[in-house]
Amino acid sequence: MDLGTNTFHLLIAEGSSSDFIEIVREQDAVKLGEGGINKGMIQPAAFERGIRTMQRFHELIEKHNVKQVRAIATSALRNATNGQDFIEEVKNETSIAIEIINGDMEAAFIYKGIKATNVLSKRNSLIVDIGGGSAEFIICNVDEVLWKQSFEIGAARLMDRFHRTDPIPPESIAALNLHLEDCLKDLIAAASAYTIDDIIGSSGVFESYAEIIEWTKGNPFDLKKIKHYTFDQDELLALIEKIVLSTHQERLNNTAIISIRVDMIVTASLLARFVIEKLGINKVVMSTNSLKEGVLAEMMG
Repeated sequence: MDLGTNTFHLLIAEGSSSDFIEIVREQDAVKLGEGGINKGMIQPAAFERGIRTMQRFHELIEKHNVKQVRAIATSALRNATNGQDFIEEVKNETSIAIEIINGDMEAAFIYKGIKATNVLSKRNSLIVDIGGGSAEFIICNVDEVLWKQSFEIGAARLMDRFHRTDPIPPESIAALNLHLEDCLKDLIAAASAYTIDDIIGSSGVFESYAEIIEWTKGNPFDLKKIKHYTFDQDELLALIEKIVLSTHQERLNNTAIISIRVDMIVTASLLARFVIEKLGINKVVMSTNSLKEGVLAEMMG
């Protein structure tokens, strides 16, 4: 289980890390950070949504006779003053022991998940994982991680701070970019120390980009049948611009954008564009794997 700021994920599988059979893949839009993401507090309604989802996940785990269980919590629970209360209630209700991991461990699991898709090469890549609470950046290749860091600039945090009217106004975009310039100094410095061949976007918003682009062309597209997808740079940047300028209703009407991303896709897109343009990397690839597949890879040895 990957218990994120916006979405709780459950993946039940059997086999090996490189060749597993997926039995159950579930996700719930828990929105654990709603109303309190930048206050360090899980609000009562979000708390209850999270407990209900964990109870449902527990029922699925029992139904499928799962032998090994790991529940990994990231930014929202990591920073919430009542995060431990949530963990204790889940333990009492379901016997599931939640592990809170730090940003460094989160990035390490993401690397393992991406590596399992065979998208990495001998050349250096920058993995970008944009979550709700945090964003992870990993400079790596198929053999090793060269640098990794987690930043508390996830899409939900940025939305809470900068995207309060819709469409997002130009002055808010400018303020957000200045904020990213300040927050991502370590990334910019690290990227200048290595030759980076491509950006690999880890699932999430990058999946939405691929679906929108292909569906707009009238092409059949099924995320379950692919492991990675290479973008045309001009197409991707044009799409990001269109999303940034869009209204809530326009995004809601787009069936390629899942409900949990309808609003957060704007700040996630501004973050993605900032990194692409700031680092001057002209090749962007999407991987359907992320943290939960990395945890699975470790569990399967």
